[in-house]
Amino acid sequence: MSDREEKTGKNDNGKKNKGGKRNKIVAIKMIILVLLIMAAVAIFIQRDKSVKEAAKIHNQKAKKTEQTPQAAQKENEIEEETEGKEEETGDRDASVSDRSNFAVQPGVSVGTTEQSDEKIVYLTLDDGPSDNTQAVLDILDKYNAKATFFVTGEMPEYKDMIKAAYDKGHTIGMHTYSHDYAKVYASVDAYFQDLDQIGQMVQEEIGYVPCFIRFPGGSSNTVSKKYTAGIMSTLVQEVQNRGYQYYDWNGSSGDGSVRTTEELVAQATSFDSNNIILLCHDSHGKQTTVEALPQIIEHYQSLGYTFKALDRDSFVAVSYTHLTLPTKLEV
Repeated sequence: MSDREEKTGKNDNGKKNKGGKRNKIVAIKMIILVLLIMAAVAIFIQRDKSVKEAAKIHNQKAKKTEQTPQAAQKENEIEEETEGKEEETGDRDASVSDRSNFAVQPGVSVGTTEQSDEKIVYLTLDDGPSDNTQAVLDILDKYNAKATFFVTGEMPEYKDMIKAAYDKGHTIGMHTYSHDYAKVYASVDAYFQDLDQIGQMVQEEIGYVPCFIRFPGGSSNTVSKKYTAGIMSTLVQEVQNRGYQYYDWNGSSGDGSVRTTEELVAQATSFDSNNIILLCHDSHGKQTTVEALPQIIEHYQSLGYTFKALDRDSFVAVSYTHLTLPTKLEV
């Protein structure tokens, strides 16, 4: 190759390299330009969206301003009702947060026989659920009071009330399924078969078998010996061995027998212990109890008592000796 051809080749290659670099620079500039255009478009779209949203809010406010007083009041009432429901749901969630430890746990003790310094009424309602249970729940809601329901299976058509009570923050205990003295006190095995039956029903409603129980007639009842002599001495030990805690009471409304509303109020409000486990019933036919309940609650609340549901740390009344049981036991 001649010197001229060699120089010409080098010049051509140089031009190609310069042309390639120039093309790359142009391409990069084009890409940057496209990106800038895209960014500008995005900003414009966002600004347009913000302007439209602001205009919408302005129009809504203007519309609200133009509302009649009645319409504005109605809208405010709806907003307040919605907020109230949200607060109520929050309160309910807090009150029923986690009670899985209320489940029966063999080997774990429950409660204390020592009363606390706090003035507490542990209202207990036996023999439900029934057609009276909803009325009782409504009253408890009104007074922001909690209670414990020792339930049976005597009216299974109302078993959904067990969950209704539980969801409101009340404690569910068990009072045997049949509440039939001859059946439950026929033997120790017969008692636990009946207790297991109510336990299954309660578990279907609240998700676990609770550790709180009450013997039909109480732990010191004398009726059971008609069917099996000495059975209560065995049962009070055996239920605790199996993780249950039985609860008697140190106050009663006397609604286990036929009483007027006034008589129930008079007896139910006659107790003054710091911790009162008060016996009442929400079973069928106990309309006088429903009627007496507001006065009973008002009396104790006026004295500084709080109505609480039983839990694993609550006071446990384990004998009932200073009140006379009615001839026909319904406890």
